[in-house]
Amino acid sequence: MRPRVGFLGTGWIGRHRMQAMIDGDYIEAAAICDPSEKCREEAAAVAPAATIVETLDAMLDLKLDGVVIATPSALHAKQAIRALERGVAVFCQKPLGRNAEEVRAVVDAARRANRLLAVDFSYRLTSAMQAIAALARDGELGDIFSVDLVFHNAYGPDKDWFYDRARSGGGCVIDLGVHLIDLALWTLGFPKITDVDAVLFSSGRPTGTRDVEDYAVATLRTAAGTAIRLGCSWRLPAGRDAIIEAQFYGTGGGAAFRNVNGSFYDFLAERYRGTETETLAVPPDQWGGRAALAWAQRLARDARFDSTANEIVQVAEVVDRLYRAGGVEPTSES
Repeated sequence: MRPRVGFLGTGWIGRHRMQAMIDGDYIEAAAICDPSEKCREEAAAVAPAATIVETLDAMLDLKLDGVVIATPSALHAKQAIRALERGVAVFCQKPLGRNAEEVRAVVDAARRANRLLAVDFSYRLTSAMQAIAALARDGELGDIFSVDLVFHNAYGPDKDWFYDRARSGGGCVIDLGVHLIDLALWTLGFPKITDVDAVLFSSGRPTGTRDVEDYAVATLRTAAGTAIRLGCSWRLPAGRDAIIEAQFYGTGGGAAFRNVNGSFYDFLAERYRGTETETLAVPPDQWGGRAALAWAQRLARDARFDSTANEIVQVAEVVDRLYRAGGVEPTSES
């Protein structure tokens, strides 16, 4: 029997992940919950047999095996913990919490309940990053001493809660930069970060305590001495829709993950040897739902706690340190 999964939050990304799981034929979409009638109707078109409910508790009363959470960020931790305490596995959009304390509480709840927990760090599963990670881990790039990360979004979010620190946890760092931080740590094997320096801006000025940043520059240093440089932004006049890059330089050569022609969806991977470039992966690549599908596959096979969830805490701790280095205390206000 396929696991019965509920979908909490069925905007575009929630429906997209639902479609990926249904197409993979690993789960039964059993329940839908969203305050928007339009979102409920669009989700019901994807999963017409699913029961529409008003609350998370009503969803959990249906004796589900898993819940997919795609709600505003301030709700993620409480909703995930509620589901886990009811013995239900969780797949959540990033960030899992607005700070490391919230994230740690969710992971602890998953461990206590012995239930599967994952976050939608979807860029890991692009063909381009899979190719680069394999090079790095096999030692093909030698000792990696520098990583350059960029995520500039020329538009910025279209929901008001993104611009309220209490509801979002922060601005472009926790929205976009978190993906890049995860990519760097994941590729390098989650090294210890010893030093963090950051500068945050809001509308071209240093970020105040209640502002959300729309531009950030940061430098991280690992215990092995690797320098990780991060730049991310909303509404930057970048000359294209987006600039998304992760470049890895080692004593044995370099490799780069980058978007094509400003696209949010098309990525390529290249390997560098001196002045020579080798293409490792090119679009098209239907990667958007792969993290959700991987969770669904694991849920169907084994719903018990997976210790890789501890990586989510490590990413959150680095995000917290970056905010503090930029003069902003991570928020947990409701």
